[in-house]
Parts: sequence; C-alpha cells; structure tokens
Amino acid sequence: MPDVRTTNPPAFAGLFAALILAFSFFLGCGKGSDTKEAAETEAPTPVTVEPALRGAIDHVITADAVLYPINQANVIPKLAAPVRRILVNRGDHVRVGQLLAELETADLAAAAEETKHQYEQTQAASQTLTGATVAEERAKAESDMKSAQQALDTAQKLYDNRVALQREGALAQKLVDDAKVALVQAQSQYDVAQRHLQGLNQVSQREAIRGSQEQVAAAKAHYDSALVQASYGQIRSPINGVISDRSVYPGEIAASGSPLVSIVDISQVVARANLPVKDASAIRVGRPARITGPDGDLAGKVTVVSPAVDPNTTTVEVWVQVPNPGEKLKPGGTVRVSIIAETIQNTIIVPAAALLNSDEGGQKVMVVDKDSVAHEQKIVPGVRQGGRVQIVTGLQEGQQVVTSGGLGLEDKAKVAIQKPKSEDDDDDEDSKDEKGK
Repeated sequence: MPDVRTTNPPAFAGLFAALILAFSFFLGCGKGSDTKEAAETEAPTPVTVEPALRGAIDHVITADAVLYPINQANVIPKLAAPVRRILVNRGDHVRVGQLLAELETADLAAAAEETKHQYEQTQAASQTLTGATVAEERAKAESDMKSAQQALDTAQKLYDNRVALQREGALAQKLVDDAKVALVQAQSQYDVAQRHLQGLNQVSQREAIRGSQEQVAAAKAHYDSALVQASYGQIRSPINGVISDRSVYPGEIAASGSPLVSIVDISQVVARANLPVKDASAIRVGRPARITGPDGDLAGKVTVVSPAVDPNTTTVEVWVQVPNPGEKLKPGGTVRVSIIAETIQNTIIVPAAALLNSDEGGQKVMVVDKDSVAHEQKIVPGVRQGGRVQIVTGLQEGQQVVTSGGLGLEDKAKVAIQKPKSEDDDDDEDSKDEKGK
C-alpha cells in the first residue's frame, strides 16, 4: 500500500498555487478598472474660453469687382481732314484744353477770313446808315416841311387879299377862285411834308436802324460759324487724364466719327460689383467701403447703387470709388470689394472659433459654468466681421464660450480652462526651438 503522505502533498501544492494565481489575477483586474475609471473621472478636457461681449459689429458685404476709370473720353474730330501733326503718345498725361493734334484746315481758315471782311463791311454800312443817311433824310424832310409851310402862308395871304378886293368890287371872281385853288394845293403839299417828317421820326428811322443792326448780327453769326469750323482743326483734351490710345499718325485722314485719341482719368477708380438683390438692398450711397487688390488695401465709398436689377444675372450693380495714388490700379483689373452695409450696435459678439455645428442641425457653442463644466447651447448667428460673429439669440453677455478644444466636447463634460497663448509665448517657444537646433 503506497504512502499517502508521499504522493498527495505535491498535488495539493499545485492546486493551492493555481488558486493563489487566479485570485491575484482577479484582484489585479479589479484594481486596474477602478484606476481607469478614476483616471477618466479626474482628467478634464483642456480648453480656452472667452466671454461673450456686448458691442458693435459691422455688416460687411464682399464681392469681386472690375476696375473702371473715374472718367474717360474718346476724342472724335468733327472734320474729315488729313492729320497735320500729333502732339501726344500713349501714356502721356494731359490736362483740360491741352492741344493734342492739328488737322489741315487751310480752306476753312480762308473762309473764316472772308466772312470776317463781310462782317466788317456790313458793320461799316450800318454805321453809315445810322450816322449819316438817316440824319440826311430827316434834314431833307424838315426842309421840305418848312418850304411847304412858307408856300402855304403865301397862298393864304394871296387868297385873303383877293377875297377882300373882290368884296370891294375891285377884282374879278375868277382871280379869287384861282387863289383858292393855289391855297388848296399848298395846303396839300404841307400835309404831305408833315406826314413824311413824322413818319421818318417815328417809324422809318427806327426800322432802318433795326434793319442795319440785323444785317450786322447776321454777318457776325456767319463769321463766328466760320471761326468755329476752322477751330475744329485743333483737337484739344476735354478732361485731365492719361492717353490710353492713339489711332492715327500724321498724314492719315482723321475720319469724322472715329476716335482720334482716347483719354482715361485714373486719379481715382471705380470698382463695379454685381451683388445679389438681398445684399444690395442693404447698401446705401455714401457707405464706407474698401477694395483689396495686388497693391494693397484702399478705403473708399459707395457712389452708385443701381435702381434696376440686371435681368440676365438677376444682380444689382454697385460702384465703389477709391483714390488711386501713384495710378497703380489699372482699369480692367479685378479686385475684392468690402462694403460696410451697416453697423449693428449693442449686440452679443463672440469669436468665430467658438461656433460649432450641431448634430441636430444649426449651430451651437459650448458654455463653461463656474464649476468648469461645459454645457451645449444652441445659438442663431448673425453677421460676421473677420474673426468675430454676432449672436442673435442663445447667449447672454458675460457667458464664457469655448474657443479652443470644443470640437468633440460632450455636454456636461468637465473641462480645464487654460490661458490662451500670447504672441510673446509663441516667440519664446520659437526661440527655444532655434536654440535646440
């Protein structure tokens, strides 16, 4: 019979060891789980926050635009004549009234000289009429009237004497009748002379002077017209600007109706943008604006808001005018315009980085309470300006919103608020990196 004490102890010892190992395993697992839960409970999410502030924000509307000169002119000659000389080239700056070119107008100059002499002749004739002819006619009429008056007086005396003699029987009746006929004739001649003098003084003189003046005016008008025609041979600039094109050369025919030179004034430029009707309805003439191009950012203002909608694009054209120092901006170039449609006062403003997309649609922010717990709040955003955004509803002034670390942050999660990095901190880290290298 075998000895039990020599065979059982080894088996028992192995079983005991297995039990101890299993117990240790379960004890270790339980301790690790508790440690993990504790770690998860005690490890808050690091975030940065900023308060929701009440202030003003600009409603800025942006769009692409094309540049145009503030003023331009295509100088078209009024005559079809050979070009005598051209005094400007492309790129030359010109001023109002500056001579740009001359045409061959010798025939027009000769016609103007002819009409000048005709005008001078008419003027001299008018002076002669008003200063001499009318005066002579008036003097003659006065002399004729005096002669008629003397003849009438003589005939009247003769008739009176013969009537007296005939009453005394010393003279025949026939002689009295002859004297009476002579008196009637003298009276008639006197009346005619008197009416002639009166007519000359009242009507004829004025009409003669007026007629001569009208002839002088007509001659002067012909002379002025000839001068104007001759002046068309000198092509002058109607505006200040820069020559952008010159289409003819000396000796060529300047065709009437075709531009001889083109001038653009780019001391200021106009950026024309096509905006949706909704955006354009908020813009008014005079609102401040800026344009951004390859050469920088320039301030200007809105000068035109079209009253009509383009039926092809269903947009409204808006003009923004800006100064162009150094004439760096060129017509035909494209820029970006930013128009301040309005300034909204006394509204809630937060950094744009605080806005998150909600799982249920719309947008939200994460608000941190005084216990460092993040809460999800749905909001309705308004206008944006740079890195700021208006909150129409959903936030109150002073609430702390998460600006960094909010992505994936759950509602009611514990957070640890960190101080935002300043530019000085970034510079220090860059310096350390440089030294490490």
